[in-house]
Amino acid sequence: MASSPRALGYVYEGWEGYNRSLVNAISNLSEEQLAFKSCPDMRGVGELAWHIADGRVDWFQRINPEPCKPLRAEIESREGTPLSSAQIVAWFSKTWQMVEATLALWTVDDLPVTFEQPYQGKVFAVSRQWVIWRIMAHDIHHGGQLSEMLAMQGVFPTELTRLGGHLTEPPVVREA
Repeated sequence: MASSPRALGYVYEGWEGYNRSLVNAISNLSEEQLAFKSCPDMRGVGELAWHIADGRVDWFQRINPEPCKPLRAEIESREGTPLSSAQIVAWFSKTWQMVEATLALWTVDDLPVTFEQPYQGKVFAVSRQWVIWRIMAHDIHHGGQLSEMLAMQGVFPTELTRLGGHLTEPPVVREA
């Protein structure tokens, strides 16, 4: 990640560790595990993992469209086809590269830049900061769902459960 405290890679340091936790949680799942649904009307594990990554593209294309164009085309060509765990891992990698490219491009001073976003009969002024926070919250929210659905199957992804998605440890000050 970036070294300057004003660079967004520095500001959002740790998010890439959570992405790695998501990847590790799904990397060795079988077709049956990916197809598991907690109830018939909800997404399956694989669909949920795809949704996490797809959500990144959906929102980041609004604030930095260039890195999203090839990913958007891939999303449109997929159209509900179930993916293997290897394909989902590859998708997480592609979407994370898009996130990193965006965070490397901007500084803290770029966060207040807004764009107009129509929604339910209103047009909102949405900032880059709002979008980035929304996507982080989306990753975390659905990562929690993912860990619960895996636990229902007897799979306990350590990083998402016992470690809470944290792979990046803070510096040790002293031994306790």
